[in-house]
Amino acid sequence: MLYNKLKNKHIILASGSPRRQKFLKDLGLKFEIRLKEVEEHYPDDLNKTEITDFLAKIKAKPFTKKLKKDEILITSDTIVWLKDKAIGKPGSPDEAKKMLRELSGNMHEVITSVALTDKVHQVIINDITKVYFKALSNDEIDYYLENYKPYDKAGSYGIQEWIGFIGIEKIEGSYFNVMGFPIHKFYQALLEF
Repeated sequence: MLYNKLKNKHIILASGSPRRQKFLKDLGLKFEIRLKEVEEHYPDDLNKTEITDFLAKIKAKPFTKKLKKDEILITSDTIVWLKDKAIGKPGSPDEAKKMLRELSGNMHEVITSVALTDKVHQVIINDITKVYFKALSNDEIDYYLENYKPYDKAGSYGIQEWIGFIGIEKIEGSYFNVMGFPIHKFYQALLEF
């Protein structure tokens, strides 16, 4: 369905995330991956979706001047929001362990924003999912970090991995958003774009 609607468009995904790439493939989209380094800093006064919206927009900036009129650029960002602060990707194994200890026994929100940008305009969508973790033991955290190495994931975990199977008691909202891409909202936004 999307393929026919977008057959005259060239989709560019500016993400190295294998999960986001798989989502686009599973939607039946043909796309190209283009990557550019971007400093992922945001103003301290931003909260929740303001952070991910801001980061999705700045990830699009290096591409916008060179976009052709038939191109649609997709950029995205995901954070974990816990106790009124944003948690991104861990910078080290120790930081990953600390993040998982903080998530243990608590509810947090996973927030993702996606920017769709062409030569003329930009649309930002976002989604929030509540995730409830059981209390995790140190052995469970160590096992997960040693065997899954989730250093490319916000909050140091993937819901679709072992820690999600044994540690997540429930979610409120989109499962796919927790994986880093609110695919249902993206599909609708792309149809309307």
